[in-house]
Amino acid sequence: MVSLAAVVLAKDAERHIGPCLETLRFADVMVVVVDPVNTDRTAELAEAAGAQVFRRAFDNFAGQRNAALDAVPAEWVFFVDADERIPPDLAAEVRRVIAGRAEVGWWVPRHNFIVGQPVRHGGFYPDYQLRLLKRGRARYDPTRPVHEVVLLDGPAGYLQHEMIHYNYDDWGQFHAKQRRYARMEGRILRERGVRPWPHKFVRQPLREFWRRYVTLQGYRDGWIGLKLGVLLAFYYGFMPHWYLLRGI
Repeated sequence: MVSLAAVVLAKDAERHIGPCLETLRFADVMVVVVDPVNTDRTAELAEAAGAQVFRRAFDNFAGQRNAALDAVPAEWVFFVDADERIPPDLAAEVRRVIAGRAEVGWWVPRHNFIVGQPVRHGGFYPDYQLRLLKRGRARYDPTRPVHEVVLLDGPAGYLQHEMIHYNYDDWGQFHAKQRRYARMEGRILRERGVRPWPHKFVRQPLREFWRRYVTLQGYRDGWIGLKLGVLLAFYYGFMPHWYLLRGI
């Protein structure tokens, strides 16, 4: 039978790691990648649940995922975040496609729950993620350390059944993570030689809000769609250029 490893990148995820691993028992091996400076019981709980714990100092998301691809003992790797869950119908579909299809990567639809609220528009659904990868035929682009990009040596397919993503426990967590992502994006812009032109502080947020709220129909999610449209316009459109300007 084709071997499959489920790999979870986790940092201070003790609230989620147990329930997440319970949905991954269809894999031949479960691997949890943690930063050695984790401050909670994530590693301990993962080992108690039967997972192998791989400790690696965090550099960026692409680096963590590539290290896992190099290390895990399986033909296929299914990357899952600690706050995601894999329902049984998706698990069965994963085992089925890796056993008899020519694709070397599979996009997985994801249903996001943001601060407990289901969100189905604004780019949050079906929110396809390229997570099921054949080892030796996939790498993560090292120039994209956040919002990672997979480089595939072969065709990709799309799965039908969706994973569940319990995205952000509260709005404080949302703001902290978006600030971190915006700072990373600012560094990427600086490395590419982008300059913080004044017009970008206006045009980029407006463009992102229009894309989220109008083009991707975020308005259909009601108040949370409007809130997300405004916040992501700020964090995706304005803040990376602000960090670029400040040289942070």
